[in-house]
Amino acid sequence: MTVGSYAKGVLVAIASFAMLGTVAALWANPFFIRMTPTSGFEVALLALQALLLGVYVAIPVPACALKLASVGGIANYIGIACPICNKLLLFMFGANALLTYLEPVRLYLAAGGALVTMVAVLIRWRNYRAVSSLQSSPFRDQPPATA
Repeated sequence: MTVGSYAKGVLVAIASFAMLGTVAALWANPFFIRMTPTSGFEVALLALQALLLGVYVAIPVPACALKLASVGGIANYIGIACPICNKLLLFMFGANALLTYLEPVRLYLAAGGALVTMVAVLIRWRNYRAVSSLQSSPFRDQPPATA
């Protein structure tokens, strides 16, 4: 891995933490107002998600597990965000349904999103290791053996 890929990972981690935390109104900001109080787990799970996204981006593989990382990121964001501040969710389900069904499971949704992103990072790391070992192998021009 190069210094550029490390730098890109650090920038993605910092930017995703700042942007998602601001949009989710985890701290006071002039752009968004949180209508329900935070439970205390949101900032820690956002930091974990940002770290995982930074590691995911830093691993130099052409493409793999992108859909899995996207699902993890979306689930994590819905889990840390204010349920009735999200206008799309509010329009689709209504405030009563969100507070009744989403609010009690937000912690599990956010943690599950981080777990799914971690699986995407592990898949990407495994693919990176496989590609890098093939590039350094003396047999790289030969087709792989099948069992």
